[in-house]
This record gives sequence, C-alpha cells and structure tokens, in this order.
Amino acid sequence: MNSISSIGNYSYNNYINVSAISINEKAQSQVNGLNAGSENIASGQSLLNISDGALGQIGDYLQSIRELAIKASNGTNSYNDRRAIQDQIDQYKQGISDIASNTKYNETYLLDGSRENINIAADSTGSYVSVSGSNATLSALGIEDFDVTDPDFDITSIDDAISKVNNSRSTGGAKSNSLSHADAYNQLASYNTASSSMMKDELQELIDKYHENNKNRLLDRMRMMMQKKDEEQMKRSTMNLTA
Repeated sequence: MNSISSIGNYSYNNYINVSAISINEKAQSQVNGLNAGSENIASGQSLLNISDGALGQIGDYLQSIRELAIKASNGTNSYNDRRAIQDQIDQYKQGISDIASNTKYNETYLLDGSRENINIAADSTGSYVSVSGSNATLSALGIEDFDVTDPDFDITSIDDAISKVNNSRSTGGAKSNSLSHADAYNQLASYNTASSSMMKDELQELIDKYHENNKNRLLDRMRMMMQKKDEEQMKRSTMNLTA
C-alpha cells in the first residue's frame, strides 16, 4: 500500500513539476518576445527621429531657397545679380543633396530613396510595423534644375518640394505614434503576463500545501483507526470480565 501511495505521489509531483515548467517557459517566452519587440520599437523610433531631423534641415534649406527665389524675381535685378543669388542657391541645393545621400541609421540609408519600406518587428509574434523610407534627393523633390538665372524660373517648384518634405515628416510622425502605441501595449502585456504567470516559488508553495493536506488526511485516518481499535479492545475486555 505504501509503495502504491509513493508511486501515486511521485506521479502527481512529476505532473505538477512538468506543468509548472511548461507554464513558466511559455510565459517567459512571451515576456521575452514582448521585451524584444519594445527594443526593436526603440530602434525604430531612433530611426524616425534621425529621419525627421534631417528632413527638418532640408526644409530649412528649401525655405532659404524660396526667399532667395523671391528676391531674384525682382525685375530690378541684373543677370549678374541673379547669378550671385543662384550661386547661393546652389550651395543650399548641395546641402540638401549631402543630407539626402548621407543620412542613415546603422547601415540603412533613410533619405536617398533606396529603401521604400523598413519593417519593425514590434511584438512577441514578430508582427511588423512598416516604416516608409523617404526620397529627399534633388530629383525627387523636383528642384535639380532649379535656376533663377532662367527668366522663366517657377517658384512653385520650391513650394512643391516643401510640401513633399512636410508630407514625409507627417507620415513619419504618424508612424512614430503607431510605434509608441505598440510599445505601450508591449509594456502592459509584458507586465500582465509576468504578474499572472505561476512563478517557481508559488508553484512550490502549492506543492507543499498539497503534501501537507495529504499528510493531515493520513494522520486523521490513522487516528480514527487507532480510536476504533481501542474501542474494540475495550469492548472485548468488558466481555471477558462479564463472562
């Protein structure tokens, strides 16, 4: 009987321990995935911040070019005056070109049009938030051949370029908000998963309670058996005395 009881206890303990390990490993895997997603989101936010800062600089250059273009449109300017203004505009255009060609995060170029989409693995399942790359090259902005020495130059091409940059920044801002929401979800889900999962100490406490309850039930049963045995022995003694 004791052997059967021991085998039963061993089987139950083994089941509890295997279940505990499975629960903990699954919960820990989910928490690790969520935390990794948050780290990826942080990288994505850094990428967007770098892109937005660079686009802001390009926007500043475009505003300066627009001011110079307005100055050049004055009919009192000579060709040489417009040539001097164009020289300054060319410097700003070169600044835009340098930013578009060199802005990168790690080895990913952000503004030269080489990457249409950058996928950010944002949660424990590997789901992606797609971040669109931008193209802020002079040709993409439509100002590669902008020249105020041409009597027919059109300032609206600069306005269009400014709109393109502003749109890119707005899109980046929306993606940044999406990543922030995804990170907030990860943080909450990670906390809830870690809080609700059965940790090792809690499981051991449950096992100890199970053993204690079994022990108490066994002791109660033994006490009842001893009490019954004493009663039977006393009854037999009484019968012998009266015989």
